[in-house]
Amino acid sequence: MRPRIAAIGEAMVEFAPVGDGLYRRNFAGDTFNTIWHMAQLLGDAARCGFVTRVGSDKLSDDFLSLLDADGLETSGVARDPARTMGLYLIELDGVERSFQYWRGESAARHLAEDTDSLSGAIAGTDCLYLSGVTLAILSPAGRANLFEVLAAARSGGARIVFDPNFRPRLWASRDQARGATRDMLTLTDIVLPSFDDERDLWNDTSPQATIDRYAGAGAAEVVVKNGGEGVFFASNGATGFIETPPATTILDTSGAGDSFNAGYLASRLRGGTPQDAVQAGHRLACVVIAHPGARAPKRAVRDFVESGAWKAVGAFI
Repeated sequence: MRPRIAAIGEAMVEFAPVGDGLYRRNFAGDTFNTIWHMAQLLGDAARCGFVTRVGSDKLSDDFLSLLDADGLETSGVARDPARTMGLYLIELDGVERSFQYWRGESAARHLAEDTDSLSGAIAGTDCLYLSGVTLAILSPAGRANLFEVLAAARSGGARIVFDPNFRPRLWASRDQARGATRDMLTLTDIVLPSFDDERDLWNDTSPQATIDRYAGAGAAEVVVKNGGEGVFFASNGATGFIETPPATTILDTSGAGDSFNAGYLASRLRGGTPQDAVQAGHRLACVVIAHPGARAPKRAVRDFVESGAWKAVGAFI
């Protein structure tokens, strides 16, 4: 039976600049970006799905159509007649980006209000992926519901993967973010942080300090992204460092970390070593940043797979 992988979080309507004051409409969001790229890499070898809540409007219909067309399961998407999807706009300064958000009416903020519904959406999942943004958009009661459902899934054998992805504007305070992250770590097997976020939230002085803190909290595998400075990793006691390869084309760095996570997890789940997986993550991120927006065009990912730059190593682990 094919393994089932699901990401939990928020997808938003994305407007990415394409020049001359024009913007391209798409859909994106940190956990959605990751599971979408994983679905393109893994193809028929796995069932990839997204667990979220959207509206009952035309935009939400278009999003569900995209999921279906791109090979993702839609059974985990709940519909909300009273709300819609959030929206964000990318602003570029050279290749670096900033964002403007409109998410007050986002239906995804309520994805964990019903524990029975959420439990059903992730039933039978072998690997669950979520982020600090997933935690941040929920109410305290919603986070408690999510933790309850995750604990049950993990007890049933699901592997839990977490990218802390700290976004200060989404939290009432840093103390609240730290508390939610600590709670999440009690349920986490693999952590995929970015060092700049960890330095901001925890005052970490180095990527190794980040590894030590998460490993000390019980994570079996920690992979610290550090932009162009390379990736530090620790897996079951073994540690290493891999430099970030130079990118030949950089148009938009949106989604670079999300796509790295996708390449890393796809490789690890297909039996790749952490070293294999880091390299797969780097290569996929290079594809993404060569295009506008947080997700690469589907054709570009297909070309990436067909080129042999990423390949399955063996059976799922």
